[in-house]
Amino acid sequence: MAADSNKRRFLITGSNGLLGQKLVELLIQDSSIKTIATARGENRLPFTDSYEYYGMDITDPLQIEQVISEIKPDVVIHTAAMTNVDQCEMEKDACWKQNVNAVEFLVEACKKHDIFLVHVSTDFIFDGKAGPYNEEADPNPISFYGWSKYAAEKVVINSDIKWAIARTVLVYGIAHDMSRSNIILWVKKSLEEGKNIKVVTDQFRTPTLAEDLAQGCFLIADQKAEGIFNISGKELYTPYEMAIIAADYFGLDKSLISQTDASAFTQPAKRPPRTGFDLTKSEKILGYKPHTFREGIAILAKQIGA
Repeated sequence: MAADSNKRRFLITGSNGLLGQKLVELLIQDSSIKTIATARGENRLPFTDSYEYYGMDITDPLQIEQVISEIKPDVVIHTAAMTNVDQCEMEKDACWKQNVNAVEFLVEACKKHDIFLVHVSTDFIFDGKAGPYNEEADPNPISFYGWSKYAAEKVVINSDIKWAIARTVLVYGIAHDMSRSNIILWVKKSLEEGKNIKVVTDQFRTPTLAEDLAQGCFLIADQKAEGIFNISGKELYTPYEMAIIAADYFGLDKSLISQTDASAFTQPAKRPPRTGFDLTKSEKILGYKPHTFREGIAILAKQIGA
């Protein structure tokens, strides 16, 4: 325990999620850091001896205070959120509770215990009329999810704690014990099964490998770099282009992929048409260097043994 007392303590919320898992995997490789993983319910991660796990419901201020006062972390990296955009549109109270109230509770705890907070946000705070965006661009959400994440940003920005916001875009990757798919796995599985798929050409994103987002959050936390940082992939693609690149990589039949636009799908929440991020600030200040989309596919392919 004495050796641990000299270490910096990084606490992660949402450690069962994709980003949370990648952060735990990354942080435990740094011997100067003691990693504390927290999530609601049981721990879904393996390698339990290299970090500590605490059950913590971020919508419960008493649980937050209990865990944080015991751990006394130097940094909290807040990855937990309700991110299903359509579910947020339909379950507004639950969305607000998880995406806004929880941030208010965390900010309160960080203020009380003098903790640096890294808050993860999204490109969906923008209307998508003028992407790619830099950190100075004015938010204008067009979905309830976007509004909840923008409101959470304002809670953080207007607090008197030390803080950073890591904004990201369309995160993909593989996690332990998770049923959630992503565009690459969906394309691969569909084409392997000989299914025809329709993919939109009227939305633009800078897709982000989960490992890159974890790296970006780590760089912010490690340097206690304050302010807003764009942490995403660098290349702007339509989902259709992403599907074609994935099919090429796996040597699958591209003729099964057809172009469509967003009007072909009925979804409760609106999507911003053109987002994506300018990474100049993160590259310059943090030394952030994301993988290309093709490199990201190769990393993911290796992880699934393809």
